[in-house]
Amino acid sequence: MLILQPYIFKRFSEVISGFSTKFGENKNSPYNFNLSLSVGDQKERVLKNRNSFFDALGLPTDRAVYQKQVHGDTVSYVKGPGSIGESDAMITDKPGIALCISTADCTSVFIYDKKRKIISAVHSGWRGTQKRITEKTVVKLKSEFNCSPEDMYVYLGPSISQANYQVGEEVAQYFDNKYLIKDKDKYLLDISSANYDMLIEEGIPAHQIQRSSLCSFEFGEVLHSYRREGKNSGRALGIIAMKVSYNE
Repeated sequence: MLILQPYIFKRFSEVISGFSTKFGENKNSPYNFNLSLSVGDQKERVLKNRNSFFDALGLPTDRAVYQKQVHGDTVSYVKGPGSIGESDAMITDKPGIALCISTADCTSVFIYDKKRKIISAVHSGWRGTQKRITEKTVVKLKSEFNCSPEDMYVYLGPSISQANYQVGEEVAQYFDNKYLIKDKDKYLLDISSANYDMLIEEGIPAHQIQRSSLCSFEFGEVLHSYRREGKNSGRALGIIAMKVSYNE
């Protein structure tokens, strides 16, 4: 199994984080190593894949938190494992809970506050980026949980790169020109940079942000991409959790 594990969190023994790839059990199934129950894959196979992924990270699957991602800007506070309904960002200060983000091109953002011992996970496609969900998550961490930007460490997971993300005027109109490259009658959109800039604008130091350079579309042999594979695309899971014994 191949799991991408962010180096930005390696310094914190209390943090568990990982991002799945196509390399795992059932790699040669129609959806590869898919971890989503909403793409048409067999439920038994998905649950087996999830068990394998979580086992590799040393986490029990019954401590996972899932949200129904709707490309909105709802930021939910999580008290326990399970499904929390429609939401695109989660925050918890509870150890032993794994916040899960499902992606196949969208940007995922994982945040850890080393002082307050709080984690957050964000799903941000173009709609979420336009609604500034990453910014709203950081603002909520600061205003409701008394977090400081200088204590936050962040990982932006693999997503589709600007070179491979072509959009029309109906999407491009929502974004600053700095995130757009004209491509004939279309535009190339950089949503990863837009989310990164929100983190910087909210005061998080650049050296405390790790931004994956892997393009989900370009590295199709390794990463799931809806743009590349369409309805046959599986989904990756990115997770962040705090160990129950983090304060020991």
